Amino acid sequence: MAVALFFILNSLGNIPIFVGMLGEFPVKRQRRIILRELLVALAILILFTFFGKEFLIMLGISHGTIGIAGGTLLFLISLTMIFPKENAHQVHRKEPFIFPLAIPVVAGPGAITAVMIYSQQVSSSFAVCIAVFIAWFFSSLILLASSNIKLFLGQKGLLACEKLGGMLICLIAVQMFTHGLMIVIQEGLHP
Repeated sequence: MAVALFFILNSLGNIPIFVGMLGEFPVKRQRRIILRELLVALAILILFTFFGKEFLIMLGISHGTIGIAGGTLLFLISLTMIFPKENAHQVHRKEPFIFPLAIPVVAGPGAITAVMIYSQQVSSSFAVCIAVFIAWFFSSLILLASSNIKLFLGQKGLLACEKLGGMLICLIAVQMFTHGLMIVIQEGLHP
């Protein structure tokens, strides 16, 4: 679960976005901004780990529906990782705050959906919380070293890592979709 969440958080694929948005700031300031945005993203993911189920019940959304929607969403995200747009990594002048780095880059719809699905599938939300923290921790290490990693891997190396991560997320998405579809079919057969 932690490994799947690590790939869904897509820290290697997000390095160009972080470097592009924070390139004008000194490295020390970049790390402070990255840490702040990562802490906000962690808080959001933990919030949805514990209260996502209640939120879904309040909206009347079933487990199967969230699996189908989450799988579809992750599939679309994986396609954008495998086939990125030309202007996907634009440089911004202002210091980002919560949007777009914390949400939707780190704690995006795919990650939020994944933690909600995992907290429904696993009996303990604390186990999901630990998995979220492990995935977040390793993603944080990568993103805090993003300037150094970009220099080491180069643009082509980062692109290759992003495409590999996209392929893995695609597999996770198909699994989520089929699991959700099976739940919907079973609920339809046994109302």
